[in-house]
Amino acid sequence: MTSSHGADPGAAGGEVHGGLDAQQDAAVTRVEHELGRLIARIRVGLREAAATVHPELQPLGYQVLTSIASGKATSAGEIIERLRTDKSAVSRHVRQLERWGLVESVRDPDDRHARVLVATDLAQARVALARSRYEERIGERLRNWSAQDLDHFADLLSDLAG
Repeated sequence: MTSSHGADPGAAGGEVHGGLDAQQDAAVTRVEHELGRLIARIRVGLREAAATVHPELQPLGYQVLTSIASGKATSAGEIIERLRTDKSAVSRHVRQLERWGLVESVRDPDDRHARVLVATDLAQARVALARSRYEERIGERLRNWSAQDLDHFADLLSDLAG
């Protein structure tokens, strides 16, 4: 069996058990460990970004807001699908964002019977600030990588995400 990058998992030499050899088992364990560390850093980044937008905003609320602000999800259904979360959580966060003046529900220009969620100018400014701070932190680490390494890393992440 080969991965999408042409590597044969059993080709590293060593005793094969359960389809993986000892070297590959160790490599998989290291990847899992490093992914755990990365996920923890991402969670911290989301908390910091949310606090930049509003001191009481939770990370899921920040993700709801950025989905709306980017235009990638402008209805509760689209947000639920995009974030893979439940309707009650999205509804609660949208109401909170509306109370804080960060999101408005407006008539859909393409369908006068429907409404869409839009980020206010205040929200756009605060999300831009939060993103710039995050991009500064991650950019410091990634700027030392070559474009080829970054492209390869993006390909690997894409493969892993499925």
